[in-house]
Amino acid sequence: MNQLALVTGASRGIGRGIVLELAKIGFDVVINYSSNETAANQTVELCLKTAKENGKQIIAEKFQADISVSQQRHSLVQFIKNRFGKIDLLVNNAGVAPLKRADILEANEESFDRLININAKGPYFLTQLISNWMIELVSDNRQINPKIVFITSVSAYAVSLNRGDYCISKAALSMAAKLFAARLAQFGIPVYEVRPGIIDTDMTKPVKERYNQLINSGLTPIKQWGTPEHIGKAVAAIALGFFPFSTGDVINVDGGFHLRIL
Repeated sequence: MNQLALVTGASRGIGRGIVLELAKIGFDVVINYSSNETAANQTVELCLKTAKENGKQIIAEKFQADISVSQQRHSLVQFIKNRFGKIDLLVNNAGVAPLKRADILEANEESFDRLININAKGPYFLTQLISNWMIELVSDNRQINPKIVFITSVSAYAVSLNRGDYCISKAALSMAAKLFAARLAQFGIPVYEVRPGIIDTDMTKPVKERYNQLINSGLTPIKQWGTPEHIGKAVAAIALGFFPFSTGDVINVDGGFHLRIL
């Protein structure tokens, strides 16, 4: 029986990159999406194709749910329980950028609330639901090595004055990873934070020219954009159990952005 991964916000971008890498290594995947069903269908087909090309047979299912809404989080978890009866990997990837970048002296509460609800509150309480289920599975000897991953951002520590709400939401998510890592260690459930840098997705398209200039001028030691595939490979390494004596660790996938260089 294949292992099963739930990846939130998986219809496109980084989420799609993650489920494709998991499909390569033979994981069944639940592709959570909020609104873009067309993209979710495309991701399902890509997962099945990718798995076949790598000699794997998997199940790829889509499920619509806005994880910032309690009832929809519960519906997502119940679907997985009914369909699969277990879960081996939760990847908290779903996240949004501000609809409009605004200086922190002018930004409004509506944008702040939206980002906190989707980027921080939703993953926090989804992880609570999944964690309690994983504990049950471990206690009943129905599962050996469940894992949880939070996809955060260099914005968890790097200041962007025109999107403070995004930075705060990612800093909160980074702390959530540490909290759950500390709480779940006694049950043998490791928790990891994968921290992307500048990744080529729809989210970064509006500022592509600016980031091109920054990368070329030395913002990152590796002078290139990151890709969703880069993030997916980091998650796949975790899924394969390559970090058995680690929990609460930050895995930087940022081209070296986090380095302080004199």
